[in-house]
Amino acid sequence: MQNSVTPTHCPYCALQCGMNLTPAPDGSVEVTERADFPVNRGALCGKGRTAPEVLSSRVRLTSPLVRSDEGTLVPASWEDALDRIAGALSAVRAEHGPDGVGVFGGGGLTNEKAYTLGKFARVVLGTSQIDYNGRFCMSSAAGAGIKAFGLDRGLPFPLEDIPRTGCVILVGSNPAETMPPSLRYFNELRENGGKLIVVDPRRTRTAEQADLHLAPRPGTDLALALGMLHLVVAEGRVDEEYVRRRTAGWEQARAVAMAHWPEYVERITGVSVPELREAVRMFCEPEAAMVLTARGPEQQSKGTDTVGAWINLCLATGRAGRPLSGYGCLTGQGNGQGGREHGQKADQLPGYRKLDDPAARRHVAEVWGVDPDSLPGPGRSAYELLDALGTDIRALLLMGSNPVVSAPRAAHIEERIRSLDFLAVCDVVLSETAALADVVLPVTQWAEETGTTTNLEGRVLLRRQALTPPEGVRSDLYVLHELAARFGVEKGFPVDPEEVFEELRRASAGGPADYSGITYRRLAEENGVFWPCPAPDEAGSDLAEGEDAVLDAPPADDPAGEAPAGLITAPAVHPGTPRLFLDRFATPDGRARFVPVPHRPSAEEPDEEYPVLLTTGRVVSQYQSGAQTRRVEELNNAAPGPFVELHPRLAARLGAAEGDPVAVVSRRGRAVAPARITTAIRPDTVFMPFHWPGAGRANTLTNPALDPTSRMPEFKVCAVRLEAVASGRVTGD
Repeated sequence: MQNSVTPTHCPYCALQCGMNLTPAPDGSVEVTERADFPVNRGALCGKGRTAPEVLSSRVRLTSPLVRSDEGTLVPASWEDALDRIAGALSAVRAEHGPDGVGVFGGGGLTNEKAYTLGKFARVVLGTSQIDYNGRFCMSSAAGAGIKAFGLDRGLPFPLEDIPRTGCVILVGSNPAETMPPSLRYFNELRENGGKLIVVDPRRTRTAEQADLHLAPRPGTDLALALGMLHLVVAEGRVDEEYVRRRTAGWEQARAVAMAHWPEYVERITGVSVPELREAVRMFCEPEAAMVLTARGPEQQSKGTDTVGAWINLCLATGRAGRPLSGYGCLTGQGNGQGGREHGQKADQLPGYRKLDDPAARRHVAEVWGVDPDSLPGPGRSAYELLDALGTDIRALLLMGSNPVVSAPRAAHIEERIRSLDFLAVCDVVLSETAALADVVLPVTQWAEETGTTTNLEGRVLLRRQALTPPEGVRSDLYVLHELAARFGVEKGFPVDPEEVFEELRRASAGGPADYSGITYRRLAEENGVFWPCPAPDEAGSDLAEGEDAVLDAPPADDPAGEAPAGLITAPAVHPGTPRLFLDRFATPDGRARFVPVPHRPSAEEPDEEYPVLLTTGRVVSQYQSGAQTRRVEELNNAAPGPFVELHPRLAARLGAAEGDPVAVVSRRGRAVAPARITTAIRPDTVFMPFHWPGAGRANTLTNPALDPTSRMPEFKVCAVRLEAVASGRVTGD
């Protein structure tokens, strides 16, 4: 593998940008452009360019660690570490039952790892207590998509469609910082004469590129969408024929929207009536348009309803299930889409099947070779699982997540983690959560292993191994294989990722996220395959009208592939499904569903004690909890630490100057970080990035109030007060 060029994909966001890796003799790794991959077309952000730096043994784990009698983590052998984990989990199961053990996964795990982790939890441990940090990412959009369309896939169309539509409303998304290579699609949209509307309480780098920036008060995106739908009705812009032919439930949704007249919505959101009218005009005048949401509207205690309101706007104007039109979610984590499709989510089985569906249980149990009745039922969602640590759940196996930094009400979650009888963590680096573990296992990274991920378009991709991992490092699949063996399960947990994927194909067959027609060979030869992609024996009836079957190979007596179609006997291969819903939606009758969703306040509104709103988010040079990016010098130089972004008027009332330490206090705790004063934010709102632990940990403040459908915490809005820090020093929590 040395000195050879390996085409692969970035380990960070859900774009999964293509890149080439070339090992150098000095042990470093060179990243070069991979222009053939259509998503990023060679472009990479700073995180992607510097991703190999985390491969260095200087910053990553290279030996198992176990907690000594003195309370410190010390190196240990793999045998000792695995024995300790198996022994501790067995003891907890014996005393507290299977649900005394929890499993927590991550949206960065490959499909193979996510699939195997879910299988391990349910088959080996027998626990229902499994969820993953992707619950904190796009679950509200998933809930709304399933209600409206019968199916959730981040984007139901490829990114290449964005520049060709007439208008895009981007709600609560800042791709200029969160996924910079995608910004070219929005720039090309405007170059082609299309319009970009950005909805964000901050004037972000993305909002600066927009034709229209709407800056609603945090937590009011639902009212904004309802106000726009009201105007669509009042101005006669409803696509009545489309609504009649392709939807159901319009009258109820219409009635709710008509109760949200523009002046009322202006009072709620702070967005003026003229701005509302202009947004409706820009969205409705072109033949095609899109709405794309991200964490802004989704990370709310009413996130599912909020996304549902934007979907209603698309349906009423005929902007869903048509070429160059639709609703989509800009998924955040690298494998956030695939991670929720194959079984590490509390209520799901592989193929995006529901765990409480008897037919789904029978199908997956047959693939796994177990009795369907042996599979546990749905468990707790991510925050509820973390909140139960140390009470009902006494031991936790955690892979690829850092909830000490990333969970809402983080100080409380840290206390719950510390109260566990036993914690085992598999990670690349010694994260803040791993530092609390009884056993830490060093596992392989993206460039050291082969596996598949599914990007925000629903495009299944093959990450290829480019490097040999350091001595002492093993894969997550090896960990699960060895632990299963220690529990007496000798088969069903292979270490080879392709073998796992072959089983995943069978387990997903016939499900909403059907991967059965996808193989490693296809992925190696193609730039990804869009699901659903059923296997050849299922494909004949599933090809969309007008699509041609792709052949594995021409018959032997026709090497040129020119025989008449009736003489070709090679099995058809489903081409994949880049664009969903063009003929029908994934509901029983093929119609999309309007869901009536009235506006309601956030779970926590400002008051005299906490008069300011806090919203959180990311910066361009860090990623998620920062466990990896905070170990890269170039990224730390660009974004060295947390800050509190506030408007000059708010700063003046506080008496704070640029760079002064400011305390932000909520009902859950206190965080301190330097002031960053700017007119790019509303005067009633402050912003903090959430990448750092310690004194500036933004998630110390955030509210764990949960959406009733998605169980998404309300990261994006809570009530706070600001305090000047007289000492000029940033102190601890």
